Amino acid sequence: MSVLFAAAYAYNGPKTLQLVAKEWGVDTAAAPGREVDPGYLQFEKLAPGTDYAAIKAAGGSSRPDKFNFFRRGMSSRVVYDDEFGDTIPKKNESALPIPTESAYAGFVKALIGSIHLHAGREAAKVFVKEHILSRQLAIDTLFQFKEPIRELSRLCAREGFEHPMARILSETGRLSRHPVFNVGIFSGKDKLGEGSGASLQEARTRAAVMSLKNIWTMPLFTRMMIISFSKVWAV
Repeated sequence: MSVLFAAAYAYNGPKTLQLVAKEWGVDTAAAPGREVDPGYLQFEKLAPGTDYAAIKAAGGSSRPDKFNFFRRGMSSRVVYDDEFGDTIPKKNESALPIPTESAYAGFVKALIGSIHLHAGREAAKVFVKEHILSRQLAIDTLFQFKEPIRELSRLCAREGFEHPMARILSETGRLSRHPVFNVGIFSGKDKLGEGSGASLQEARTRAAVMSLKNIWTMPLFTRMMIISFSKVWAV
């Protein structure tokens, strides 16, 4: 879930949508007035000396205190937090100054909402795929595994795969100072991944990591991300 949250934030978080809006040519204009084109994204800066911390502290929590105290694990992020796993905004946050990146993100979401309203759901999906999901994201770099061999065994057992087995695919210089071993991880007749290393244990560990990445970046994970994004845009 942490990788899913990170991927969702990388694709359609406030910072990303701010870049998208700027690429579209959306600009900002301070202090709305007659001389300002109403098509610009308008904002008003805080007066010098404003105690922003006091203004922010004036907003109450949107959940009881008992939920705020025990919010530490991934389960609480899934149940109580927003689509990115972040804390839900406070009650009176609408009265607080909105960061510029959030305003840009709101513009992009409003545009997609307008397409959904006037052109239909399929047109909105096509628009999101072409402008948001078409961006390249190296999802495999988001993964970090503490015990890849054990995690791979548990994952295969949970998904109904055959127990993973490590096999030597090739080797060179076993008796030299710089040996290289190439190990593959197989589930039955299917190769899940392979890795190289200076020892059999290192090669096996790298092969397990590559196998986990290959499994988690399969179309199943992509479908999970699309479902998550659909929930984001529905909001």
